[in-house]
Amino acid sequence: MTIQMTPEEILARTLHAETAGCGARGVEALAALVLHRARLALGCEVAATRFAHGAAAAGLGAMVAAVCRAPFQFGCWRQDGRAWDMPADSPALAMCRRVAARALAGALPNPAPGATHWHALSVLPGWAVGRVPVAEAGGLALYRLAA
Repeated sequence: MTIQMTPEEILARTLHAETAGCGARGVEALAALVLHRARLALGCEVAATRFAHGAAAAGLGAMVAAVCRAPFQFGCWRQDGRAWDMPADSPALAMCRRVAARALAGALPNPAPGATHWHALSVLPGWAVGRVPVAEAGGLALYRLAA
């Protein structure tokens, strides 16, 4: 059975699962990054392949959903991922839903314009070694890398 979700709910669940333990600024930063990836994917076939698994989504909301659920982008959407396992009445999820709504409405500040990649400050993935983040926000390091 497939569960139908709006792009806003997909973004909110992505934010909730991927920013566990981060503050509100981290959630907003990741939302802005997802929106940036979606905009890139709408305007560039290379970016659509990189960030949205080649999706040809019609409109920003649909592309945001494609970016969130594309393979190898956000692990929370794997079959055993955390996007599926969260109580609907969670206060943290409610906050992520508000951030997602603001992001899709274009009313979200962007602490790292142009950022395409991120990681929690508590880890240093191999791809980030030797790279300088363009910003840090709410426990996340944000990078501007080529699509």
